[in-house]
Amino acid sequence: MKEFLLTDSDFKNISSQVYDACGIVLAEHKREMVYSRLARRIRLHKLKSFKEYLDYLEEHKEHEFSEFINAITTNLTSFFREPHHFSYLKNTIVPKLLVSNAKSKRVRVWSAGCSTGEEPYTIAMTLSDLFPKDWDVKILATDLDSNVLAKAQAGTYTAANVNGLEDSQLKRWFLKSHDGQLYKVKPALQKNIFFKRLNLLQSWPMKGPFDVIFCRNVVIYFDKSTKDTLFRRYYELLSNSGHLFLGHSETLGKDHREFKNLGQTIYQKVVYEHSL
Repeated sequence: MKEFLLTDSDFKNISSQVYDACGIVLAEHKREMVYSRLARRIRLHKLKSFKEYLDYLEEHKEHEFSEFINAITTNLTSFFREPHHFSYLKNTIVPKLLVSNAKSKRVRVWSAGCSTGEEPYTIAMTLSDLFPKDWDVKILATDLDSNVLAKAQAGTYTAANVNGLEDSQLKRWFLKSHDGQLYKVKPALQKNIFFKRLNLLQSWPMKGPFDVIFCRNVVIYFDKSTKDTLFRRYYELLSNSGHLFLGHSETLGKDHREFKNLGQTIYQKVVYEHSL
């Protein structure tokens, strides 16, 4: 017998709130994970069930909601997570790059902390067909963990992993196994992604500039001084007016005037002209 009751209705409520907040689909097979991660919050608040916790969450949203989301999403990734970021990339950033980079015909995107690869593959899907064929568009995908990087590079996912992708996306970008349980990314999607092991806190071999940097759900693990250093380094590596995407519960804070907050954890590099 379980310590706390988790009804179908509770699970549906949790899944809905997580999806609305950060675009992650919690399918039925994630139920045990949800139970174990939120049980800690229930114990902490000395509650007796998931229903009680959801009532508590509703009443104390200002303080508890970020804890709720972090408990669920730490080390959790999915295709098109936080979909508004990819809509912004496609509909706002790309049209500007087609003008600003018309001379160089060069576009660089960095997925920092790419985990098992869902993020860089989503970026590649988003950018497909948006630039002329003769443009040089590349995505750098880095992570500290060599195990998740190997999985990302292999590009093989379970049917549960690709849950949430449209049929047209699956047909175009993935090869399906005979039993329908595995999906492998096609070379056409992989060709412009370069996977490298990198410790964000050490020296970086790449020179940039990057037009866009995704660093989502990574800096939550760092203290303020480490974050500040990292944000300054991102600033230096971004092109003029380049964009930085952070995770749903992350922020640059008020100290970083070198970035303009565009809302929804999207930031743009500000270039100040120094007067002589």
